[in-house]
Amino acid sequence: MTAPRPAEPPSADLSRLAALHGVATSYSPSPDRTVTASATAVTLALAALGVDTAGPDAVRAALTARERERDARLLPPTVVAWGTDTPAALAALPDGTRIGVRTEQGETVASARHLPPGVHDLTATAPDGRTARAHLIVAPPRLPAPRGRSYGLLVQLYSLLSRRSWGMGDLADLGELAGWAGRTLGAGFVQVNPLHAAVPGPPTDPSPYRPSSRRFPDPVHLRIEDVPEFAYVADRDRVRALLERAARLREAVLDKGALIDRDAVWDAKREALELIHEVPLGPGRQAAYADFRTAQGQDLEDHATWYALAEVHGADWHRWPAELRDPRSPGTARARRELAGRVGFHSRLVWLTDAQLTAAQRTAREAGMPVGIVHDLAVGVHPAGADAWAQQDHFAAGMSVGAPPDAFNARGQDWGLPPWRPDRLAASGYAPFRALLRALFRYAGALRIDHVMGLFRLWWVPEGHPPTEGTYIRYDAEAMLAVLVLEASRAGSVVIGEDLGTVEPGVREALRERGVYGTSVLWFERDWEGDRRPLPPDTWRADCLATATTHDLPPTAARLGGDHVELRDSLGLLTRPLEVERAEAAADVDEWRELLGRLGLLRGASGEEAEIRAVHRYLLRTPARMIGVWLPDGVGDRRPQNLPGTWDQYPNWRLPIADAEGRPVTLEDLTASPRVRALLTSLTDPAP
Repeated sequence: MTAPRPAEPPSADLSRLAALHGVATSYSPSPDRTVTASATAVTLALAALGVDTAGPDAVRAALTARERERDARLLPPTVVAWGTDTPAALAALPDGTRIGVRTEQGETVASARHLPPGVHDLTATAPDGRTARAHLIVAPPRLPAPRGRSYGLLVQLYSLLSRRSWGMGDLADLGELAGWAGRTLGAGFVQVNPLHAAVPGPPTDPSPYRPSSRRFPDPVHLRIEDVPEFAYVADRDRVRALLERAARLREAVLDKGALIDRDAVWDAKREALELIHEVPLGPGRQAAYADFRTAQGQDLEDHATWYALAEVHGADWHRWPAELRDPRSPGTARARRELAGRVGFHSRLVWLTDAQLTAAQRTAREAGMPVGIVHDLAVGVHPAGADAWAQQDHFAAGMSVGAPPDAFNARGQDWGLPPWRPDRLAASGYAPFRALLRALFRYAGALRIDHVMGLFRLWWVPEGHPPTEGTYIRYDAEAMLAVLVLEASRAGSVVIGEDLGTVEPGVREALRERGVYGTSVLWFERDWEGDRRPLPPDTWRADCLATATTHDLPPTAARLGGDHVELRDSLGLLTRPLEVERAEAAADVDEWRELLGRLGLLRGASGEEAEIRAVHRYLLRTPARMIGVWLPDGVGDRRPQNLPGTWDQYPNWRLPIADAEGRPVTLEDLTASPRVRALLTSLTDPAP
């Protein structure tokens, strides 16, 4: 059998052209190994950036044009200033260059020094007559650290059902949890999954990490009874029927073993919201709603228009009539007028959801939480959804975000999310990113950024090609970080970067320099460069959120008992013999047990509950500024909320929190559970 030939490497001209556009021609999956990207991957990535590479002559022409542009350019499209430091781009300008700045506040000044934080318009005129305009991002040098140390809860909101929710956890449940944890146990935060707007079904993709929009929230999380107009719905018979329907959905999950049915929940809530929409707003609420629509502007109008059009033409805008695929076409403008009622309906849903999100954060802070609700920013959006339609000029057509092959996945990964074009972001002064962050920081005490390494580079996979045939595209990390620090500092919010897995050198250092926390998970904290044994707690980094597990990993009880190996074996996911996997998992846990025992964290105690408490007391021994407790660990839940590598084989994103026997546990039972209280109390009284 003949081995496959390696992919053809890029030519010298193509490599030079790629470097000028931030397209990698090789990458290093490990310090001792370098992999060359294929010419096809590089060519297709450049084409997605609008560069003609159709043959050697086109490549040479594009290279010449790019080099001339670089040599003639006075300023890049976006310039970053940290505090009062002079940006390198301004220091490099020819002597005698005149500077003019129009600030975000509308003032005109003749210097770029001592400007207030913001995104300003910069003009430079060189002595030879060349003129350049750029966006000037002025950001604080770093984010301030939160006061003191805090611990908090991690939970997938849909899984947190109370006896009042409609078949899945909602924003009122979140507020109740935060109020209880803050007031009763001194918790500092509650972290939830992304609550971004979903692509409508049925079936709706249950993953919160493939949203229709990251810019706006999903109204499926609304507590219907907390919408003020619900009390004034005229048709009380329909209201009673809806409440009975909600009770059946709730009881099916809590009492009958059903999975969370997001589509059924949304059908019931949408019907209720249609009734609510018929109730006129009072004068004060009407004024507040009008202000909200004005403040959100075109972004909200586009978002609501996409949902109105999706009701008529389906949820994939690529299949809409041609004139509707362009959000700025005359046809779309006409359709927006014709569907004004539905556009208004979807706009109001965003307003209602924003209000309940804000209320949850207010409840958390009033309960004494120094941080409050930690929201999660997904790495991208669904290619058929609202953001991809409204902002299509900022997305790279024909490309998808993923990951290259590594030790855990030899085939690489394709996440099916279109990437932002770095050139278009820079040209706009990072306007979409700024708007996205401002929206989330309206109600986030902290923001967790999934795959924070994407601020630096992303693995682009060409459509129709396997992930192995992708390549990395470089983003202006300084500008992305400046926007992040600027918007977070304005909101007084913390930022946590999910930096697990393969991280290129320098990324964690750059994040730490700007005050962005990392993420440390106990089972991964080993001396990988040395004896590979568990790290002593005092060697952990301080600027992080430290946890025992995450939504993509086994709960702590499953890890301790080896249940995760049996689960993967039952689904045919193991790549090695079961006995080998069992032995390796047991050895891993035994090494941690030995360390916990040596530290005196297991003294006088035995059993699963004691070990779970010891694991979390170990986290307290580290210098980590934030300690997160996976809420299902409090009741011994053994099922991961998401099992990577599965789709239909496992009920990802559809499981309620359950006890060790798999019985669903309500919010009311969680807050009354002695086991939960014992675990959380151990974080304020860490003695074993």
